[in-house]
Amino acid sequence: MISPEKCIGCRTCELVCSFTKINAFNPKNSRVSVFSYDEAAVSVPMMCMQCEDPSCMKVCPTDAITKTADGLVEIDERKCIGCKLCVSACPLGNITFNSYEGKIVKCNLCEGNPKCAQYCPSGAIEFKEAAPGTMGRKKVIAEKFSELFGEVNE
Repeated sequence: MISPEKCIGCRTCELVCSFTKINAFNPKNSRVSVFSYDEAAVSVPMMCMQCEDPSCMKVCPTDAITKTADGLVEIDERKCIGCKLCVSACPLGNITFNSYEGKIVKCNLCEGNPKCAQYCPSGAIEFKEAAPGTMGRKKVIAEKFSELFGEVNE
């Protein structure tokens, strides 16, 4: 769960993610990105939202992207050919080609123990199991940001 109103823009999530994944502090190699919207004075951490009906999975020509029984959208690196169709298909831009690793990458929730949530100093990122209440909260947050960014862009 992401609570953008709590994000202080420190980018700790990006650093801990890159260190966890590639053993280096390099935000460019993180599976989470913090976007700052100066006009609205808000920062928003973004990572794969483990979509209910993932567009990335639909366009993958090799079926390298699958959804597990517990809702995790994962990439099978052995099947992935790096065509980047999934990158184009993601409506939020949360799947990328990582040139350092030479492969398509996305958040995999650190196999159930996401470090970004563990080390977020403000509690803007939390790991919670998907439940009807959690899904409802996601929708409310999405609606708030839709309204906010609609006003900023006008």
